[in-house]
Amino acid sequence: MTGKLWGVGLGPGDSELVTVKAARIIEAADVVAYHCARHGNSIARSVAEPYLREGQLEERLMYPVTTETTDHPGGYAGALQDFYTESAARLAEHLRAGRDVALLAEGDPLFFSSYMHMHKRLSTEFAAEIIPGVTSVNASSAALAIPLVEGEETLTVVPGTLSGPELVARFRAADAIAVLKLGRTFGRVRDALESAGRADEAWYVERASTDVQRVAPLSEVNPEEVPYFSMVVVPGARNNPRAAGVERQAAGEVVVIGLGPGADDWTTPEVQAELALATDLVGYKTYLARVAPRPGQRVHASDNRVEAERAEYALDLASRGARVAVVSSGDPGVFAMATAVAEVAAEPRWHDVRVRVAPGVTAANAVAAAVGAPLGHDFAVVSLSDRLKPWDVIVDRIRHAVAADLVIAIYNPGSGSRTWQVGALKELLLETVAPDRVLVVGRDVGGPDQTLHTTTVGALDPAVVDMRTLLIVGSSATTAVTRSGGDLVYTPRHHEG
Repeated sequence: MTGKLWGVGLGPGDSELVTVKAARIIEAADVVAYHCARHGNSIARSVAEPYLREGQLEERLMYPVTTETTDHPGGYAGALQDFYTESAARLAEHLRAGRDVALLAEGDPLFFSSYMHMHKRLSTEFAAEIIPGVTSVNASSAALAIPLVEGEETLTVVPGTLSGPELVARFRAADAIAVLKLGRTFGRVRDALESAGRADEAWYVERASTDVQRVAPLSEVNPEEVPYFSMVVVPGARNNPRAAGVERQAAGEVVVIGLGPGADDWTTPEVQAELALATDLVGYKTYLARVAPRPGQRVHASDNRVEAERAEYALDLASRGARVAVVSSGDPGVFAMATAVAEVAAEPRWHDVRVRVAPGVTAANAVAAAVGAPLGHDFAVVSLSDRLKPWDVIVDRIRHAVAADLVIAIYNPGSGSRTWQVGALKELLLETVAPDRVLVVGRDVGGPDQTLHTTTVGALDPAVVDMRTLLIVGSSATTAVTRSGGDLVYTPRHHEG
């Protein structure tokens, strides 16, 4: 009969915060295992020491690296993967011999803990049970004696190992914040909090729940003295005394944002943060349908043909103190709402209202990436809609782009009420380019109904093109290659002659 694996949560450091069940299992286990750094000391073992008994076997799982470099062929990640595999094999020997193993974990076993790496490797063969523990987030909140979140406030927990821009985006969007894995990352975390305008609200908690616990405002911390077992905590503004007088949001402003062409993964962290901070969402109803408003946000949807009115409405809301996100698809500066907002905001009566633009992935880039690199050299971007400019202007611009041998990305090629323009475009192109000129048809790229088709100008079927379609007309150098590893379309970066 095989033994049982126990993932034992020990809490944040105080031996008295170990649960009754965890203490019982530690004492009863045949084998007590714990991870440690190369110095050999284990905080987990020191926390569990009051509950150990004589005669127990101990397995010290020593990391080959912590923060230093390694000559392992797989780098740092490869060295750790091998270590976890070898450690799991050592514990498996005990389990196969019928010995119960208590694997100690600071905090909670499934919350940024080394235990999870053993669990994933062993639980498919052996019985495994998790004993949850008090996390460092809870201990740090208790050390502050400040409610972390209340009511509809949300808590964002992030590792300090994220990149600076990612940290800034998370901090801007969050109500309350807990940052783990400090030590060497403290400086980057502090800088990100300052960039996000949250540093004045932040507290530093070191070795929470232990007899050397330290609590201080973030500004009083020396980065050279920050240990790994420390946290930065920003309680929600409802109860945070350091948030008193801190103006997290501008008095009123308009931020024009681009959601990207369809896939949620193509919405940037900056845009996600702006959406989270907005008091009001303004936009075309189809684009607003892609956004899940948080409680309390006001949503103002409108038709797609009232851009100036929509911009004026957003500016009026901002002038009265609202933080307004004007929502576009793709990039807001490419045939979208940024121009409309800027044009209206140029009027003297709106000069005091702050206006910003947060860029997004545009449809031309999304379609190009889906087929390879047809925009790899010079290219033009043209809207085929004649609602805001005459058709003869469109014709003239396309003729000049073709004459310059540019790749052309065609936006807004057709709609339910504009059905003849794509056919007219085909005829126009065939006046000056060969029928075998490469042409890419991308519809709803990144969305649930995505279709991609590489064809030629001569074979283009105008009937398959609608408002959700983007066309890329190749230059004379654009090449389509059929490959077993996936077809590719590209335009070389070099130019002959």
